[in-house]
Formats: sequence, C-alpha cells, structure tokens
Amino acid sequence: MKSLRFVFLIACFLGLTGCNTVKGMGQDIQKAGSAIEGAAKK
Repeated sequence: MKSLRFVFLIACFLGLTGCNTVKGMGQDIQKAGSAIEGAAKK
C-alpha cells in the first residue's frame, strides 16, 4: 500500500511539472475531454 501511494505521488508530480502550471494542466484535461467527446459522437 505504501509503494502504491509513492507511485501515485510521483505520477502526480511528473504530471504537474509536465504541464508547468495549473492553467496548463486545465488545458490538457480539456483537450482530453474534447477527444473523448469526439470519439463518443462517432
């Protein structure tokens, strides 16, 4: 359980540093949502 928490923490950290800002993370999430919505319409 402890190692799972550590892996999750590292994944969150890498995700935040990859986006560089909270605004960038929001844009990434929005793009992913748009892609899912487009796939659902097909």
